[in-house]
Amino acid sequence: MNRRLMAAFGVAALLASTAACGSGGGSGAASGGPSSADPKTMTGSVTIWLMNEAQQNWPELVQQVNDEFAAKYPKIDLKLSYQGWADKIAKLDAALAGQGEAPDVVELGNTETMKYILNNSLLPVDKASYDNSDTWIKGLVKTCEYQDKLYCVPYYAGARVGIYNTAMFQEATGSADFPATEEELKVALDKVAAKRKGDKGFSALYLPGPYWYAAMSYVEAYGGTIARFDATGKWHGSLHDEKSQKGVQHFVDLVKTYNKGDLTVNELNQSGVLGKQRAAMLYGNGWEIGTATAPVGGNPSLKDVLKVVGMPGPNGKPLPSFIGGSDLAVTAKSQSPDAAKDWIRMFTSAKSQQVLVDKDTLPNNLTQLAPLKSKPTTAAAANAVPNAWFTPLAPGWGAVEKQNVLVNMLTDILKNGKTVDQATQEADAKIDQLINNPS
Repeated sequence: MNRRLMAAFGVAALLASTAACGSGGGSGAASGGPSSADPKTMTGSVTIWLMNEAQQNWPELVQQVNDEFAAKYPKIDLKLSYQGWADKIAKLDAALAGQGEAPDVVELGNTETMKYILNNSLLPVDKASYDNSDTWIKGLVKTCEYQDKLYCVPYYAGARVGIYNTAMFQEATGSADFPATEEELKVALDKVAAKRKGDKGFSALYLPGPYWYAAMSYVEAYGGTIARFDATGKWHGSLHDEKSQKGVQHFVDLVKTYNKGDLTVNELNQSGVLGKQRAAMLYGNGWEIGTATAPVGGNPSLKDVLKVVGMPGPNGKPLPSFIGGSDLAVTAKSQSPDAAKDWIRMFTSAKSQQVLVDKDTLPNNLTQLAPLKSKPTTAAAANAVPNAWFTPLAPGWGAVEKQNVLVNMLTDILKNGKTVDQATQEADAKIDQLINNPS
């Protein structure tokens, strides 16, 4: 697919432009490999933009790497700032356009990378110079690759799982064990719903209507796709295809059957619903169990009650999960690209990744992921990662997300009364308008 993308979007010009942007950094910057310059004598500054999760969840890792960097590059000024997801992209776009200081290193969500690769904003890096790169999780690597070049480094992974209240299942079904198949799960959920039928607004399964990541997992389960790349070198929406429609319908049926809340509310605060015991289970990120049981804003008494499990899907198979996560990249604006790449090497080394593993965060590679596959708190997510799905690696995918095409499709079905056939056809038309144009 990458080769066809290159032909479609003129990547030869892109690579030439990108190489020119990085040529001031010496041979290491141009090749993506390490520099031969003496780190002790290098001067300048390196600005790092990490997301707030790093500050909240592994500040000791950040400090460890910064100390290591300072010892190796004593004359380089390291500047670190933490960003929020809501405004990071706007700030980055402005900085790259010359309206403020652009970072040397930036953390990007894995759905954000293609935009910056296509608009020449990232420098290539040398895959071989990073720890465990031969076993990096494929779903993350794909978000960084373009025509056999690597433009970012996988940082950590994430996958969606089931989180359920064992006490509620025990009370309603006589067993705290989670059902093995979706059909068995529906039977259990029906019993939970019947047990709580007098509890207005209680959802046996809290599955938000606009939750497109979940909806597209069911599309994937039926062999459907959001969009396809065709022989003409163009992407086109494929939600109106028969298999995709089956997945959308399956999701809609689950939402209508089990979610007794406002069907237009998204999933961003669903852990609070679980923590307040307004639902028996949800489908979400593994870390949401921590939010649901947090001392502040959550319910600590549920710590041993809530459990993480693999989510069963249609046809007796596990539900395919979207692979989430973050990548780290060096921007083309960097004045110290060699040092910036080295900071990423330190931050994604096997030693650094082990800090994430010890915190039950999925690492960027299969080698260190392996022990998490048998650990109760991480097994569901760790086992979902190797075969997880991802959004189309298309130049206009960012615009599809930004304009809420999938959210609007689901809302049209669940709130506005449109049929799956009509809503998917309209969504495909909108996708076709956006997906081939760099966003």
